[in-house]
Amino acid sequence: MSPKSKNILRKTQQFFSQRMVYHSLSWLAYLLIFSMFQTVLGTGSYWFYFTNELVKIVFYAIGVYFNILYLIPNYLSNKKFLTYCALLLLSAIILTPLQVFFLFIKVAQFPEYQETLRESQPWLFILTFLVVSFSSIFKIISDWIRHQRDRKELETESMQSELRFLRSQINPHFLFNTLNNLYALTLKKSDKAPEIVLKLSEMMRYMLYECNEKRVFLSKEVNYIRNYLDLERLRQSKSVDISFEVNGNVSNQKIAPLMFIPFLENSFKHGASNHLSDGFVHIKLDIEDNKVHLFIENSKPEIPVRHHGKRSGGIGLVNVKRRLKLLYPEQYRLKIEERPGSYRVDLTLSLD
Repeated sequence: MSPKSKNILRKTQQFFSQRMVYHSLSWLAYLLIFSMFQTVLGTGSYWFYFTNELVKIVFYAIGVYFNILYLIPNYLSNKKFLTYCALLLLSAIILTPLQVFFLFIKVAQFPEYQETLRESQPWLFILTFLVVSFSSIFKIISDWIRHQRDRKELETESMQSELRFLRSQINPHFLFNTLNNLYALTLKKSDKAPEIVLKLSEMMRYMLYECNEKRVFLSKEVNYIRNYLDLERLRQSKSVDISFEVNGNVSNQKIAPLMFIPFLENSFKHGASNHLSDGFVHIKLDIEDNKVHLFIENSKPEIPVRHHGKRSGGIGLVNVKRRLKLLYPEQYRLKIEERPGSYRVDLTLSLD
């Protein structure tokens, strides 16, 4: 659809969503349908029945808007149910004879129709009362729908704000850890430093330019993980067994960006600890249609390492759990298991 067509459609929707417009169209539809119905059943002309229904609609509208604009806000909304019902009934009692009076004058040349009006006053009263009462139901339902829509918009806006905040924490957190490691290598004048800079540049390009979308291709996220693991292999000064296995077809599936990286960071924090003589980080990613299963197992010291002073890390896992709840409600299963010598993360995610 062209931008011009979209603009026309948007303006059309805005026009018909205005209260005066859709109320007028509703009354017009009622007028045309009931006039046609009366013409089919009666013996008069369409114009005769059209003008009769027009008179009725004037009084119906008086009752409906008196109910919507005065009775509901002042009585029903304040839970004065008995007073509200009494005033609603009273308005129908007052409007019905007025309606009959004006119709009686209009059809002065049709004595038979005047007699019909006298006999049908109870039915006109019931119909008037039902029309006015139905406006209460319509008002309650429309207010509930509007409330639900406003609440949904508020929740969406709040969720997006929170997601932006959480993602703003993820990127600096990763950058902080990586730059610390790069700084250590440059002090040692390691030959690995230039390669790490290139890998880091590619990863930062992905984080800055592509992770601003709500969803990214799973293939790009997998490539990001490979770069991350390559960087970890380069910077490790000791032997750490790192493996990454991908099973299944990585095609056009989409996923929220940087969803797996906090788990990887946490696994290397424990799996590559200086307190381990033989550390490992094993990662397995199974892909089946629109479902992804991530399994990570890493080594950890059997005796917890004591950290002196305040730790600066620890926000990664908290953030990713919160992001999962916001982005994939009822669409994920996360199990984290801590053993004496290992740490396991088992995440199953249903993609959009």
